[in-house]
Amino acid sequence: MKTIKAKVRFDEPVTEEVLTQAIERGRLRRSAGLHATGVHYLQAHRSLMVSFADDSAVVLPVSNYPELAALKLAELKHLSVGFGGSALCLAERDLHVSIAGLVSASKPLMEMAVSMVAVQNGGSRSEAKTRASRENGLLGGRPRKLAVS
Repeated sequence: MKTIKAKVRFDEPVTEEVLTQAIERGRLRRSAGLHATGVHYLQAHRSLMVSFADDSAVVLPVSNYPELAALKLAELKHLSVGFGGSALCLAERDLHVSIAGLVSASKPLMEMAVSMVAVQNGGSRSEAKTRASRENGLLGGRPRKLAVS
């Protein structure tokens, strides 16, 4: 995984405009993307269970992620959700790991995500698709496939 160093902006003045922009960024961030509500260490499985508001969860084996595998048992139990539900955090180590990054590092989870996006996109109807369908209907619809002998 890629490590990103946090930027410290202690000298940036907080004006009404900066505050309004930050609130709007927060609103957009909340409506787009994943937002975990909790993280629990499952000692029997040596895995982290990341849960979401709808009571769904994903279980991630600690051994699959070097940044998590290096943590002690007590540290794994102290992980928390931060950054608006988008990261797992451990303040003692200044560790912030993207949940989306953890999921994307798992090939089976990514294959499932790609499949789900394909299903969702296949069912969508754009205005252009609807218009093309109507035009084809006026012409008698889709031509029948001819049997090859």
